[in-house]
Amino acid sequence: MAGPAPEVAAVRAAVRRALADLPAGALVLVACSGGADSLALAAATSFVAPRYGLVPGLLTVDHDLQDGSAERAADVADWAGELFGQVEILRVHVGTAGGPEAAARSARYEALGAAADRLGAAAVLLGHTEDDQAETVLLALARGSGARSLAGMAAVRGVYRRPLLELPRAVVRAAAEGLPVWEDPHNTDPRFARSRVRALLPALTEAAGPGAIAGLARSARQLRADADLLTALAAEVLVKATVDGELEVAVLAAEPAALRTRALHAWALELGSPGGALSSRHVTALDALVTGWRGQGPAYLPSGIVVERSGGRLRRA
Repeated sequence: MAGPAPEVAAVRAAVRRALADLPAGALVLVACSGGADSLALAAATSFVAPRYGLVPGLLTVDHDLQDGSAERAADVADWAGELFGQVEILRVHVGTAGGPEAAARSARYEALGAAADRLGAAAVLLGHTEDDQAETVLLALARGSGARSLAGMAAVRGVYRRPLLELPRAVVRAAAEGLPVWEDPHNTDPRFARSRVRALLPALTEAAGPGAIAGLARSARQLRADADLLTALAAEVLVKATVDGELEVAVLAAEPAALRTRALHAWALELGSPGGALSSRHVTALDALVTGWRGQGPAYLPSGIVVERSGGRLRRA
């Protein structure tokens, strides 16, 4: 008997590796948009999960941003009904904070996380590929982001898992052959930054060679290890500097910039600044209160948070 196509086998193997540590009986949800990547992931999960004693489920998000989005979500749910015991359509309201891409992403993850909590899922699988990782790195480079952003997307973060991060998009799309793929027009809409970067990948591959995309993804993995270590060390600095919710300037000033700025970033998040709006500009303003103190006024953070220096400490004004 002939086995599956090599691309299907590759996606199934990636899913097996991603699920290998989960206990029997655990619910595994696939986030599926109806695009080729998430459909290939969903099909592989429906095959692999029961063989590991796991319960496969599927979530599809209706962002209500395009005509026919409700019908598209219903089509995905209908297709999944024969393969998954648990299928849900999550309808979300997309705001405007951070721009259309960021707002849609925030609404999507909020809905997926809430569904995972409600259903008691052990994991939510996302269909990001090696190409998506390369795009993320390029976007971070263009925006002048730090090492954490250049580290790209994590293979595992909390309940979320990305089994396909080391598979090229071409392989995953080939694995979706014969499935009812929906091509999202936003993926090629030049209004969106990721779409513009995606259009550059063929030229990058031509200029730098066929290993360019894999190289970017590999760089992200290496940077993630470095960033994780720096983040852990910065957390220790933050604990050492914190007194009654305020930060001792002398403690921060004695630390290397790589740790000090990460500690300040983490503190800003603790104060309530949303991560999506908190930028290097805000952290630089905080750091100036530590290392460039000339009696200047406070630093202003997102969500109306104001930080001042007084009596050798940084405190919320």
